[in-house]
Amino acid sequence: MKTSALPFILSSFVCITNALISCGQQNQPGATETYEKTEINATITNPRSGERSLVDEQDWPQYLGPYRNSTSSQKGILRTWPENSPEVLWTVDLGRGNGGPVVQDGKVYLLDRDDQVGDFMRCFDISTGEELWNFSYDAPGTVMFPGSRSVPAIDGNYVYSCGHNGDLYCIDINTHEPVWNKNIWTDFGGGEIPTWAITQNPLVYGDLLIVASQAPKAGVVAYDKLTGNVKWTTPSLGPVGYVSPAIIKIAGEDHVVMITASQGGGRGREGSGGKVVGMDPITGEILWEYTNWQCRIPIPSAFDAGEGKVLIVGGYEAGTAMIQVEKKKDGSYGVTELYKNTDFGDHTKPPILVNGYFYAQYSTNERKDGLVCMSMDGQIMWKTGTSPSFDKGSMILADGLILATDGMTKLYLIEPDPSAFKPVASATLLAEGGPGPENDPLSSSAGGAVQNWAPIALVDGKLLIRDQSQLKCVKVAQ
Repeated sequence: MKTSALPFILSSFVCITNALISCGQQNQPGATETYEKTEINATITNPRSGERSLVDEQDWPQYLGPYRNSTSSQKGILRTWPENSPEVLWTVDLGRGNGGPVVQDGKVYLLDRDDQVGDFMRCFDISTGEELWNFSYDAPGTVMFPGSRSVPAIDGNYVYSCGHNGDLYCIDINTHEPVWNKNIWTDFGGGEIPTWAITQNPLVYGDLLIVASQAPKAGVVAYDKLTGNVKWTTPSLGPVGYVSPAIIKIAGEDHVVMITASQGGGRGREGSGGKVVGMDPITGEILWEYTNWQCRIPIPSAFDAGEGKVLIVGGYEAGTAMIQVEKKKDGSYGVTELYKNTDFGDHTKPPILVNGYFYAQYSTNERKDGLVCMSMDGQIMWKTGTSPSFDKGSMILADGLILATDGMTKLYLIEPDPSAFKPVASATLLAEGGPGPENDPLSSSAGGAVQNWAPIALVDGKLLIRDQSQLKCVKVAQ
């Protein structure tokens, strides 16, 4: 019998039997495939302002990039790769897991983990891979799909992270020492750690640091980012999930949007009690709710589709829902469901939006649809299925192209086109490996032999990708 998997961040994790890459040259690290090249232009949408422009963003300060939408202003992406692969500039060893990096001022920050000891904030030089410093704290423990599972956020002189056991730290990047720390789980009545631990990617909003506690006494929590003092909390919003809060623009105003888990149900069977909640980011006041979303293990954050539209995706046959949130004359908010579609979704991350079309990796326990393209009105344009497979990988839109890991061993360069899947190049860069049958046989049998599900980052032409033992810096732009 299959077992539910660990939502990763993110990120987060899920159970699935990963399709193994075919043998031959494609399985050899460094093997490259090159395809016909096509030019395409795309713009960056800033969900906080609603403006569409090519924004000059030099850093990758948080989960999914500057605007938390997997989009980069990087230009000059290399549309052909050397014969063997894109150049790997450096490689460093990591502990097991799927924790992803952030970058500021030429420095890479990643929350690494040893389940026997605890969490380690590590800082590397992005040019050389040299480790500049690290800070560790005790937080032993393990769950199915062990290791790291979150992405820090960096803001000014401080890097914020939330670890496996709910330890929330603010660390001074100059002194390398903590300024404050809390526990988002036990501080609000949490007891035994959730099934797949804590998976939160902190969100900096003005003077606030926002995370989802999901403990009995708090749903979402906002801290003063400099002191750690609690500024507001919501009541518990529902069962524990693995979603991080997102900022969505509604009627010209920022809303914090959170997705909660449903109860009961199962694979292919709807549960009940799941919902999507919009909050005032300054006060935490709940402004609106959508209650027709049922995903028992939600992982991806809500996605700002523009003009008050919110796209929600999930695994476990949840698929996707598009809702419209509008502000009424009396100041209240109304929510309209525009459509639902079980043929589009993503198990671990929100989709990418390019010129009115969404792209997501929709391989789950029940289905292997691969990379899927859907129109703004919910029409499925195409699916790759298992030719090729895409299974909980990560994607970034840059210079009109999508850079995508496939969740296994390969990096792809893809021209986003609603008419067909159009790969430009691919190379095998990541090693096979999961948690290992010797220490977690259930994770290996359920999640497959390859579990490279971490979010990626792109800064200054350097793409940061990782597998279960190494972080690699790859040259992808001129």
